[in-house]
Amino acid sequence: MGHEDAYLGMAAVPLDDLMCGEGIVEKLANTSCPIHDLLRRRWSPRAFANRPVEPEKLCSLLEAARWAPSSYNEQPWAYLLATREQPVEFARLLSVLVEGNVVWAQHAPVLMLSLARLNFERNGKPNRHAFHDVGLASENLIIQATAMGLAAHQMAGFHVDKAREVFNIPEGWEPTAAIALGYGGEAESLPEPLRSRELAPRTRKPLEQFVFTGRWGQVAPLVAHAQAANHQTTS
Repeated sequence: MGHEDAYLGMAAVPLDDLMCGEGIVEKLANTSCPIHDLLRRRWSPRAFANRPVEPEKLCSLLEAARWAPSSYNEQPWAYLLATREQPVEFARLLSVLVEGNVVWAQHAPVLMLSLARLNFERNGKPNRHAFHDVGLASENLIIQATAMGLAAHQMAGFHVDKAREVFNIPEGWEPTAAIALGYGGEAESLPEPLRSRELAPRTRKPLEQFVFTGRWGQVAPLVAHAQAANHQTTS
């Protein structure tokens, strides 16, 4: 088995060996159409195990982000990274989070901050796709994490101006999202109401609310037919 196949093969490891265990929550998506198992398993926990993430796994996550698509292949992303083995750097990254996220994120073994380059490197013009492309890179990172038995929680709740100051972020770069990452932990380790939120079912808008054809708000026939067929099957 080659280097790439070794990591792809991890997706076939039984769920019980990856994310499930006594007190550890596994929340598979209840989908209306079949999707890849990695996508069904990905979710954003707040409980993390007291277990470090192996450096080689962290490198694989960042390599996955590296190979995300981007406009003109500009790759307009950067990541600030800190692990609990780097207590000073970990505390600095933790300090930019809002208080509500500090409560649980302080127990994650890895914290990250994604950043977007706002202008094209090739000509200095504004890159209106920068945030989109950073999102693609982070999704690559997170799906790779899921394949390797890890979990990640992205956060909008952080202080942008403080992040700029603490990390001396240069002009032209915009802090995008904070990320807590590690092995899944027990929901009972969380205080209320976070514990209840950890155990609550996952929900999503149905396809007919965001897939249109012809004009805004007109449900795409593909979706309408699929939903009708699904209703007949389940009724």
